[in-house]
Amino acid sequence: MEKDFTTKDSLIEGYGFSESDFEYIKEYGIKVGKIARELEMFTTGIANVSLERTATVGDGILTFSEEESGRYNEYFEKERAGYTIEKFVPASGAASRMFKFLIDFINEFRLGEETINAYINRQKANELSVFLVGIEKFPFYDMVLDEVKTLYVDYEELSQDEKYYYFINTLLSVEGFDFSNKPKGILPFHRKDEEISTPIYKHLMEAIEYSDVKGKPKIHLTVSEEHLEDFKFVINGLADDVIINYSYQQKSTDTLAVDMDNKPFRLEDGMLFFRPGGHGALIENLNQLESDIVFIKNIDNVAFNHFEEIVFYKKVLGGLLLELQKSIFSHLELLEKSAEVKLDEVIAFVTDKLNIVLPKDFSKYSLENQKAELVQLLNRPIRVCGMVKNEGEPGGGPFWVNEDNGTVSLQIVESSQIDQQSENQKKIFSESTHFNPVDLVCGLKNYKGRKFNLTDFVNHDAGFIVQKTKNGKDIKAYELPGLWNGAMANWITIFAEVPLVTFNPVKTVNDLLKPAHQHE
Repeated sequence: MEKDFTTKDSLIEGYGFSESDFEYIKEYGIKVGKIARELEMFTTGIANVSLERTATVGDGILTFSEEESGRYNEYFEKERAGYTIEKFVPASGAASRMFKFLIDFINEFRLGEETINAYINRQKANELSVFLVGIEKFPFYDMVLDEVKTLYVDYEELSQDEKYYYFINTLLSVEGFDFSNKPKGILPFHRKDEEISTPIYKHLMEAIEYSDVKGKPKIHLTVSEEHLEDFKFVINGLADDVIINYSYQQKSTDTLAVDMDNKPFRLEDGMLFFRPGGHGALIENLNQLESDIVFIKNIDNVAFNHFEEIVFYKKVLGGLLLELQKSIFSHLELLEKSAEVKLDEVIAFVTDKLNIVLPKDFSKYSLENQKAELVQLLNRPIRVCGMVKNEGEPGGGPFWVNEDNGTVSLQIVESSQIDQQSENQKKIFSESTHFNPVDLVCGLKNYKGRKFNLTDFVNHDAGFIVQKTKNGKDIKAYELPGLWNGAMANWITIFAEVPLVTFNPVKTVNDLLKPAHQHE
């Protein structure tokens, strides 16, 4: 077959790519066509999501009574044995943002020239003030303090400001604990007496309660290659009966950065600079799993308290998914095998139970075309997404989104995806009643028991362009459609309200002072 050089030639002519660039791209494992499409996006821009309205309880979001929640929990317990069930945790994120205000303090504070109170007033460093007031409540307090006393033999003679400064420096420095450069998943999050636990430990304990593959709990962690041994060291001996698998974000999903003129950004040695494509790249990792049902949860969303209630609502979401999926499979089998299927019943199920909006001219379709459309709508991966009431957390939420075909669909949308110049779009976004805590249960196989190819259901036009810095220079980068945003845009999507007690993220170290993370 004759090779098509069109894309390669366009990169040579439009961006000055050399043969050594193409060799590097080949070694990196990235397709030339992918780079060409992404470079074009910097020039043409990425279309914003068009919000129709916010999803609310009764209009896109399900809510359950105590009795209904109990029924779904029991349904999950009764039916789970017939499925392989796995937990998937994106765990590669470093803790640098978690300690940002402490890093700023170490870089900016003038020890010996000013007091910490003066620094707090000068920088309006309220987070630092909260940290110092609660310092003894942090799970790592004793271990860091012991190290500080070892490093500074005259510790007891130091001023209080010096003690605080050396404590924070030991917490962050490479010579000390280097917490800001470690992944969140292996940091001390909780303490009870002398026992300290990490986020990974809590995820393992949850996995034991609701995942099961061939008689064993199973969890899959996506980690960075450089931290794999750290994870293995922390996990060693925690849960010997749990099946634990790891994967890395694939390098082939990295994206090429550009300068502010949309020209490929090059490092000092002239090499092209590729960046990780964001958490949307993990759709490739999720696509490799063989399990029927997969629970997804963020690494930092764990709690010291309320464990039973958190697990209960995971099973509620799981029960809802299993019940809906069973009905979906039943309808698909009828559509495939029976000539006398009652389309009205299928249509009612699709629209009322799955919140799928049919094409406007659906009623004009022939009978066979209606059946084909319904099969296409039903034969997709399904996700049940827990939603908590919005209390001002930054991040995405549930919305009805306008589609190109004239219909609307339920989507999780981030503020960066909408037109910030549109007062209407900003108003709709601000009216969101619920927040996405990343609490998903997913069905990854079709009604014939075959795995879906999840990459077939990605909205590739739903990525992001972000501005970053590299070597002190401003750059732009393309991030892939988010894992629970564009990467799952064409899934069957169900939103269900879960209690706020199930959402306990640790975005800054001070979140560890909240009641959910403190021993009662």
